[in-house]
Amino acid sequence: MNRLKDLREDKDYNQKDVADLLNISQQQYSLYELWKREIPISLLCVLAKHYNTSIDYLMGRTNERKTYPENNITDSYFDFLIKKHSDKNSH
Repeated sequence: MNRLKDLREDKDYNQKDVADLLNISQQQYSLYELWKREIPISLLCVLAKHYNTSIDYLMGRTNERKTYPENNITDSYFDFLIKKHSDKNSH
C-alpha cells in the first residue's frame, strides 16, 4: 500500500511536481513516498489538503478516502501549518 504514490499518479504528477508543491527536493520526497523518512506533520497537512483527503487516509489508518467534514478550527490549523511550512522554506 502506497497511498502517496497512488494519489500522485491519480493526478498524473511526477515526484518532482509534488516536491515543488512541498518546497522540497525530489530526492527528499522520494524518501517520504517510500516511507524511508518520516514525513513532517506540516507536509502531511499540505498533501491532505491538496489531495482533498485526510491525514489518516494518507497514513493508512482508514480506507475512507474522503476528507473529514468542514471544520473551521481544523481548516484554520491546517492553513496555519501550511503557511508556517511555506514561510520556513521561503527564507
